[in-house]
Amino acid sequence: MNGKTRIWSDIDFEQQGKQVSWVNLPHSVTRSAYGMIAIPIAVIRNGTGPTAFLMAGNHGDEYEGQIALCKLIRAIDPAQVQGRVIVMPAANLPAAMASARVSPIDGGNLNRSFPGDPERGVTQEIAHYIDSVVFPMADLFADLHSGGSSLAYIPFGSTNEGPDADLNRRSLAALTAFGTEYSVIWKHADPRYSPGAAIKRGLVQIAGEFGGGGSVNRRMLRNVEDGLWRVLKHMGIWDGPTAPAPATRYMNVPGLDWHVHAPSPGLFEPATDLGDWVKAGDVCGHVHFVDDPGRAPVPCFFKRDGLVICQRHPARVERGDCVAHLAVDGV
Repeated sequence: MNGKTRIWSDIDFEQQGKQVSWVNLPHSVTRSAYGMIAIPIAVIRNGTGPTAFLMAGNHGDEYEGQIALCKLIRAIDPAQVQGRVIVMPAANLPAAMASARVSPIDGGNLNRSFPGDPERGVTQEIAHYIDSVVFPMADLFADLHSGGSSLAYIPFGSTNEGPDADLNRRSLAALTAFGTEYSVIWKHADPRYSPGAAIKRGLVQIAGEFGGGGSVNRRMLRNVEDGLWRVLKHMGIWDGPTAPAPATRYMNVPGLDWHVHAPSPGLFEPATDLGDWVKAGDVCGHVHFVDDPGRAPVPCFFKRDGLVICQRHPARVERGDCVAHLAVDGV
């Protein structure tokens, strides 16, 4: 990684009160020789205390988090804050404006780009700014996802395990406070992903998957909104009222064997629903061939026991597309 960030802002991260502005990434193109990509940011500060960094739009086609953070920016009263809240509701703005998982500018997947590099294009520059400028100011990081255009999820909060047992404990406590019916503990923190990068910076980190299919689900949006206020209260940053947290079921995804991938290109017909408990060897679904209707459909099977927490949303698949994955009980 080379150099310092070129991204700049008129935001004063130490200023008291609420500021809503942009961080500006210089971007010279034919239509705008001295142009900027203006990525929205808000900072709410009152007194001294911990800092929570709340982010959505890591993938641009995942909407519940983006909407929840826009609503939080407008609703939060600095007088009820003790500390600081930094909010980026559309971190990968080019992807968010295109309703795409990856950036239309460079094809970059922000959640595979950490810790980033300011010399390697727009998406790497955004990751580098988050990692080198925002993360060092934060105590807690929340990255809000959904299934996007290609997947649908049972709503769950999540955290990633790292090598520091005490940090894992504090992240699990924040996840419990966030409060979702299902809580998933990812057993491997890939450093290219935002939670893995946050762990390297020593941050308490939570995330989650809420909905998907390229739409906005009202119930799942409410899950996110309520959870954000609860976790801010848990951190001692928010002093307002919160909805009670539901009892949670702790689960994890042990490895790739709990994922199922399409064996052939075609139309995928699922054999299960979200929330079903399945056994190893059960049929996950069939791939049909509408261009060759006399050909028998090809089945695919679950390799392990578990709860179906994710399914593919579009029926059209290519070989290797994830069509479902499972989780199992336990922390």
